[in-house]
Amino acid sequence: MHAVVLHEFGPAANLSYETVPDPEPGPGQVRIVVRAAGVHFIETVMRAGAASDLAPPLPELPSIFGGEVAGVVDSVGAGVGPEWLGRSVVTAKGSPGGYAELAVADVGALHAVPEGLGFEAAVAMVVTGTTTIGLLDVAELRPDDVVLVTSAAGGVGRLVVQYAHEMGAVVVGAAGGAAKVAAVRKLGGGGGAEVIGVDYDEDGWGDEVRARIGGRRVSVVVDGVGGEKAAAAFELLADGGRFVSIGSASQVEFVPGDAVLAERGITYRNALLELLGSPEERPDQERRALAAAAAGRLTPAVQSFPLAHAAEVHAALERRETTGKVVLVP
Repeated sequence: MHAVVLHEFGPAANLSYETVPDPEPGPGQVRIVVRAAGVHFIETVMRAGAASDLAPPLPELPSIFGGEVAGVVDSVGAGVGPEWLGRSVVTAKGSPGGYAELAVADVGALHAVPEGLGFEAAVAMVVTGTTTIGLLDVAELRPDDVVLVTSAAGGVGRLVVQYAHEMGAVVVGAAGGAAKVAAVRKLGGGGGAEVIGVDYDEDGWGDEVRARIGGRRVSVVVDGVGGEKAAAAFELLADGGRFVSIGSASQVEFVPGDAVLAERGITYRNALLELLGSPEERPDQERRALAAAAAGRLTPAVQSFPLAHAAEVHAALERRETTGKVVLVP
């Protein structure tokens, strides 16, 4: 089969598209003909050889990245019933990774792809959508909230914007560049209140937020960027508000000091660390995410690229040139 293999940690160009032996399913496993494989930003960090508290341990090399896999079962291992053959499935635990034409997975880690949901959308939801469901449980958004979402054009950010807008909250989506801001504004759909899109690469974006929300104050920040942009979002937050961290795409973590949190009565929660601390809830969250997409309540934005272009995709992710969930298609 063809696969994208990392032989040495380093730049995106180290990802090599090559021919490798086909994997075979072991006991309790199935083999999947990959139709879509998710690419996660944290994989670019791991590929570079950097350790992170939010990432799995660095793999032994050579390695095939990408646990997010959707496709069709073509072979089963010992102890797995033949009824799995030909089924459309999705998993967050493909191995070797999904940057390949074939992958294997434990049968207990599979979900059937819901009827009407495509492979690319399914693979977008099994991790990115599941993470969104989990962090929304943490954020406890309410219809009367004014919600500021940073990295709002990203895979998780878009889903948070959709969820908050649908429930009736005032939503401000902050993203970098005119194209991403335009994409965020479209998340408001054709009816109801608009989604307010702002460009946080522009000076004075905080003043624009204040002007656009009409005298109200931001009650919740859902931050996926970290760094200076997170600090600016924190300053927009009303006393007594909630700051929910869902990642640090800038690679600079933002954690407010205990003194300022206490002085302003702000609640700070690191949603990703909380999710990592409750892995027993993950299978249910995966089911809820897939069901929400199948029902049309959450619609992931997907950018698809050929498997052979994985190195270019990693480089684009690092430059933050992509929008939505990035998917490789063999």
